[in-house]
Amino acid sequence: MGHSHDHDHGHHHHTNNKKALLISFLFIAGFMIVEIIGGLMTNSLALLSDAGHMFSDAFALGLSLFAFKLSEKASNPQKTFGYKRFEILAAFINGITLLAISIYIFYEAYQRFLEPPNVSPMMIWIAVTGLIVNIVVAFILMYSGDTEDNLNMRSALLHVFGDLLGSVGAIIAGILILLFGWNFADPIASVIVAVLILMSGYRVTRDSFHVLMEGTPSDMSFEHIENQLVQLDGVISIHDLHVWTITSNFPAFSCHMVVESDINRDVLLQQASKLLHDQFSLHHTTIQVEGKDAEIIDHEDCCN
Repeated sequence: MGHSHDHDHGHHHHTNNKKALLISFLFIAGFMIVEIIGGLMTNSLALLSDAGHMFSDAFALGLSLFAFKLSEKASNPQKTFGYKRFEILAAFINGITLLAISIYIFYEAYQRFLEPPNVSPMMIWIAVTGLIVNIVVAFILMYSGDTEDNLNMRSALLHVFGDLLGSVGAIIAGILILLFGWNFADPIASVIVAVLILMSGYRVTRDSFHVLMEGTPSDMSFEHIENQLVQLDGVISIHDLHVWTITSNFPAFSCHMVVESDINRDVLLQQASKLLHDQFSLHHTTIQVEGKDAEIIDHEDCCN
């Protein structure tokens, strides 16, 4: 049996992610309150829907921050991988919340299409402030956090981009109302925001569900990994191969490797582990080496 594990990678990103999430949470939560008050005062669904999006972002950022803290807890006999996967569970909850909020905004926009309300042009100034806040938060997440490889950080950035475009929509709606008195612009802008929320929610839910179902990481080819291992000297075949993700930046691998009887198994295990590490960035690997007789027994057990 061969096993390799590298826990050190990603620690620097982990610390930066927590700092970026905390600062972003404070910005988003603070301005969310401003938008709720402004939306109620100006009777703007565009502002209220954007506040709803910001609420989901604040909830997601807070939950992600809690998930990072929880993932630091040490593993134990009951949870051998620790609490690392809670980060993915947090992303899944966040995605479901986004989908629910988008449906609610569609419903409210439909009601306002039937009876367009009077909306105060003051919404423009609130939306402009929101745009500035979103640009600042996007900058913090992009340059302080790991938005490329971490699912929670990437989803948070997508939400902020959605908020940013939502603020732009509210500004455009406010200008159309101010210049032409076209109150339909408010529910139209809210529908655009709802579509952005729906898209973000779908992507986050899909990606996190894939991880929770222990699907093969999207950047890895199951067949390619198997083909590379089979080409090692002394390897006859590979079976029971599994590649999955524990949490962001933590892929795991296991397989049974059938080998020639005269092969040096220790050397082969080192070669296989190095191949998986160097070519596929797999740091947590478990390989069970078997002789030809074991392959025959496994086949007979499977068929009987």
